[in-house]
Order: sequence, then C-alpha cells, then structure tokens
Amino acid sequence: MASPRPYHHGSLREALIESALTLIAEVGPQAFTLREVARRAKVSHNAPYRHFRDKDELLAALAAEGFERLTVYMNRSAAAGLNALDRFRFSGRGYVEFALEWPQHFQVMFDWPACMAKYPEYNAAGKAAFETLLGFVIAAQGDNGLPKGDPQPLALLAWSVVHGVAKLAVSGHLPFEAARVLEFTRYAVESMLPACSS
Repeated sequence: MASPRPYHHGSLREALIESALTLIAEVGPQAFTLREVARRAKVSHNAPYRHFRDKDELLAALAAEGFERLTVYMNRSAAAGLNALDRFRFSGRGYVEFALEWPQHFQVMFDWPACMAKYPEYNAAGKAAFETLLGFVIAAQGDNGLPKGDPQPLALLAWSVVHGVAKLAVSGHLPFEAARVLEFTRYAVESMLPACSS
C-alpha cells in the first residue's frame, strides 16, 4: 500500500479541492466524505483537517471558488458587448459557459443546502457574483436598454432564466451539444427582454 504523499506548504489544500471535485462528479456534494477525499489525494485521513474543520467547510471553499470563477466568466463574456444592453445579454452567456466548464462547482454552489452566512468567503463571493449581474442591469437601464426602476427584479429574472438553462444543460436535460446550448442561451435571453420592458 502506498504511503501518504508529502505536500509542500500550500499544495495540500489544492490537492484536497481537486480530489473533492473529482468525487463530487461521481457522487454529488451530499454523499462524499473527507476520508474519501483524503484517500483520493493520497494523504492521511487526518490531513484535510489542517485546512478544513469539516466537510461543509470544504464545500464552502468550493462554492466560493465557483462564485469567483462565475464572476470572471460573466465579466469576460460581457466585455465583447458594444453597449450596455449587449454586455447584459452576454453576461448570461458567460453564466452558462461557466456552468458547462465547471459543473462540479456549479452543483456545489446551488445544490448544497448551506447557510452562506456561516462561511464569510462563500457569502462574499456569492454576493459579488450577484452584484456583477446587478451592475450590468443598472448600466443597461442608464443606457435606456432596460426600463428604469428597481433593478433587482430584472436581475433576478435574468438570473432565473440563465440559471434554468445552465441547470438543464449540466444535468443533461437539453437536447443540444455545448455550442447549441450557448445559442439557446442567447435565444432565452432575447425572449426575456420583452418581459423586462412590460
């Protein structure tokens, strides 16, 4: 039996996160254990506790990382827009691109029933992602691309639409390959815009 692998300072945490993501792909965020994460990372069963108090703290770290990546994807996709409304539209594409490329993160972010307030890093990353979307809505309102008024309902509507597409795609319930999923995302966002204006 192979002996536990030594890690340089700082790399154990990343190894545990990678092992957790692989395990989540197989059993989901509810069924995995820290002991199994440690076994897959080839470290002792006590090693995870150097970085995480328990399984939930590891999941919170994964969720925080996911929300940080989601924000990057939304901003990167939106940067291709020629105006504020385009940037709002394209941010939705970025949301779905993130879910397709990081499905384990996406699953933990939304299928793990945690109280975000218990985990400040997770809470802050989730709020930052929503504030990013809200910022695109506010900018589009200021550019007369979206109606004036409280931006939050518009942001929640947009989030609901792209999240629904992402969730169906990640769970294999859309009859499209990735490229067509992104085209369907564009269609869904375009279809939503008249409802925003009513």
